[in-house]
Amino acid sequence: MDFDLILREVRLPDAKPGAPAVDIGVTGGRIAAIAPALPGAAREEARGEGRLVCAGFVETHIHLDKSCILARCACEAQRHPHRAMERVSDVKHTFTVEDVTARAAGTLENCIRHGATRMRTHVEVDPKVGLRGLEGVKALIERYSWAIDLEICVMPQEGLTNNPGTDELMVAALKNGATVVGAAPNYDSDRAAQIRRVFEMAREFDVDIDMHLDSGITADDLDTLLVCELTEQYGWGGRVAVGHVTKLAAADPARLQHAAKRMADAGVALTVLTATDLYLGGRHMDRDVPRNVVDANALAERGVLCSVASNNILNPFTPFGDGQLLRQANMQAIVTHRGSDAEVRAIFDMTTQDAARLMRLPDYGVAVGNPADLVVLDAETPEMALRTVAPVLVAFKRGRRTVTRDRARLHAP
Repeated sequence: MDFDLILREVRLPDAKPGAPAVDIGVTGGRIAAIAPALPGAAREEARGEGRLVCAGFVETHIHLDKSCILARCACEAQRHPHRAMERVSDVKHTFTVEDVTARAAGTLENCIRHGATRMRTHVEVDPKVGLRGLEGVKALIERYSWAIDLEICVMPQEGLTNNPGTDELMVAALKNGATVVGAAPNYDSDRAAQIRRVFEMAREFDVDIDMHLDSGITADDLDTLLVCELTEQYGWGGRVAVGHVTKLAAADPARLQHAAKRMADAGVALTVLTATDLYLGGRHMDRDVPRNVVDANALAERGVLCSVASNNILNPFTPFGDGQLLRQANMQAIVTHRGSDAEVRAIFDMTTQDAARLMRLPDYGVAVGNPADLVVLDAETPEMALRTVAPVLVAFKRGRRTVTRDRARLHAP
């Protein structure tokens, strides 16, 4: 049998120790065969040399529209308060469609280099920025379709009920390219009203929901519980995700168990945004600073679907980042003390198969019939890939090569 591509000598994520490497044959952009020593010829052959292959990484939560603005708005010199939202708000008037497109493209290309093949980006609308962020990011969907599938979640970062004109912009965005609706009730004068309004929009446009929720230092007054209630009321289970939820990092075991059960029963997923939560959290303390990062493994073990994502990159919310999801996953494992193979593998899955489930991607994974979105990492197992933050050696989108990175070589004397 002839193929368009044969990727030879790679190890599947679930391969047993000592199992032989396999070849993957691709035809018409889809995986056509998986077998050791696959017979046949191909227009292109690539060799994995026994390295790990996985389906492309899935970035469930990033902000392309406000990435890479550190030159315009320096971070706070003082630790408390962080004032990140205000810092960004002060420079939104400088955003143009072209400016957003250029900055977002640079960030997107970094994510592609690090193996991302699917992405959900959050985009802000409000009277200060209008729809410029949306238009700037929307221009990238087709431009980069050769390497990544990109969807837009529209959100009211500075509030909805307290920010006249934002509701109309949210609706306009949902009519003009946004396919997910978001929320940020922490900055709203009526958090519950914003959450309820976002559910109304989701039902009107038949779209999924992805909210920024429950950033705080105590487990009191969880908006997540209202989200679970509304998810059940409107039958939106499996279509709702909440990000941050750092309040659960301060929850006692009983409170955590209660919240996890409600989320699992309702079908509300969680995205942990490790770098941002670490950077912004704990600023009220001058010693023994809390980590401010929810233990995703603890919720996953209780039935909650979880992902780990990048969130902000090179702006006041997170003045670091290179779009490498494995770096976020590695940080998540370290900061939550998850070091066993099973725990590490669970976190790896939160950037791959579980992240794909959160975004409701039915055709994801290294399996015959699925799109050939493939990434080869410089490691032999998912566990070692995460432990070492293994670089991407080669990546393919629908069977077309998108990334090549040579392994580093030592030049001994």
